[in-house]
Amino acid sequence: MDTRQMRCIVAIAECGSLTRAAERLGLAQPALTQTLNRLEGEIGAKLFERSRRGAALTEAGLAIVEDLRAALAHGDAAAERARAMGAGRAGRLTIGFVTHAVYEVLPRALRRLHVEHPQLDVVLREMSNAEQVDALEGGRIDLALLHPPVPVTARVHERRLGEEAMVVALPADHELAADGCVSMAEIAAHGLVWFPAQQMPLLRTLMLGAFRSAGLDLRVRQDANRTLTVLACVAAGLGWSLLPSSVRSLQHAGVRYAQVRDGAALPSFELAAMWLARSRPTFADTFAAMLAD
Repeated sequence: MDTRQMRCIVAIAECGSLTRAAERLGLAQPALTQTLNRLEGEIGAKLFERSRRGAALTEAGLAIVEDLRAALAHGDAAAERARAMGAGRAGRLTIGFVTHAVYEVLPRALRRLHVEHPQLDVVLREMSNAEQVDALEGGRIDLALLHPPVPVTARVHERRLGEEAMVVALPADHELAADGCVSMAEIAAHGLVWFPAQQMPLLRTLMLGAFRSAGLDLRVRQDANRTLTVLACVAAGLGWSLLPSSVRSLQHAGVRYAQVRDGAALPSFELAAMWLARSRPTFADTFAAMLAD
C-alpha cells in the first residue's frame, strides 16, 4: 500500500463519502472509486460499506485506519524534517558546558535558539574543561562553554563571554570577621579543594602564583572535577575553595561563601565559547552569536 492509497482511505473514512473525499483530495470521483476497488482487491477484503448515504468503514477498515493515520503523520514529519534540514532550519547541535554556564548564559541563549530554530535537536553535556577540549577536537561536541585559557590544537573560533571574580567557599560553621570577608592567609592555612591540574592548568598556575607572590604557600589538598563535588568536599572539611562568584546561586548544605579581602591579585574566572572553524556557517556559529547577545 503506497502513500497515495493510504491518503485515499483516510480521506474517505474522515469524510464518510467518496464524493467529499474526492473533493478534498482534488481527484475525480471515478478515479478515487477505481483506486479503492483496486486496493480492496489487492487486500482481499472490503474496507468500506458503500451506499447512497455514503461510505462507512467495515471491521477490516476499522482495523487499519488508525495505523494508516499514524504512518502518514510519521511520513509527513520525516518529509518536513528533510525539507528543514535542506533549508538549514533543522539539525543537531551538541553543546558541552561547565557548571557555571548554566546560571545565566546558557539558559538565555537556549531560549532564543528554541524560538528561532524549534526543529533543531540540542544535546547538552556537562563536562570539565579538559573533557570539552578533547570532545571538541574529536568532533563529539559542536561547541564548548568553558573557562579559558585552554590549550587547543584544532583550528577554532573563540568568543569571550565575560568574567567573574573568585569567591571563597568555606564550611558554614566557620565564623567570619566583622566585614564578612576572609584573607588569602586564611585560605592558605586551610588548604584548597580544587579542580585537577589537567582540567584548568593555566588558571591553576595563575591562582597559585598569586599566593606565592603574597608570600603564601597554598596547597591543593583535594582534587574534585565537578563544582558540586568541590562543594561536598568543602562541607566535609577537606579544605576551602575558590570558585566563580556566580556559585553563590548554588546553595549547598554545610557551605557558605565569602569575598577575599586582599584578593585583588587573584585571577578571574572567564567564560568562553569555543567551536571548530568550518568552511561553511554552522549551527555552532549561530548559537555562539546568541550567547554573545
